[in-house]
Amino acid sequence: MRSRTAIWFECKIAYEKVMEDGLQKKVTENYVVDALSFTEAEKRIMEEMSSYISGEFTVKDIKIAPYGEIFFSDEELADRWYKCKLQFITIDEKTEKEKRSNVNYLVQAGTLNGAVKNVDEVMGGTMIDYVIASVAETTLMDVFEYGKEKHDDKPEYEG
Repeated sequence: MRSRTAIWFECKIAYEKVMEDGLQKKVTENYVVDALSFTEAEKRIMEEMSSYISGEFTVKDIKIAPYGEIFFSDEELADRWYKCKLQFITIDEKTEKEKRSNVNYLVQAGTLNGAVKNVDEVMGGTMIDYVIASVAETTLMDVFEYGKEKHDDKPEYEG
């Protein structure tokens, strides 16, 4: 759980990437950061990308990401991001009719089946009735969660 009331922002970055054949190619990649404002999102993505990109790069676009929450994975092969639309099922007390509300989640996994498994593991621990309406792989390269990207060099335990 995040302690701040931050928002997820999707950032589009353009730069010249050195390809495997040694040639440079202009690419545009999508990333997600959490921040309190558009200004902070731009500052954070600039800081994050400066450690990965040696040359110049441009922030082409920043928009609020359409995700209610992001499910991270510790699995080594979880190198992809999937947009999962969940429908939460409730019953209207007056009409006794079923009502479904849609929420999008971003799920880190190595495969589409892995994304479904991750959703079921997280949601299985809740009492909420849900249906996975759709799962689709995104073009996101990475997600930078606030407070997770900077590691200080102090050991966790000093004896």
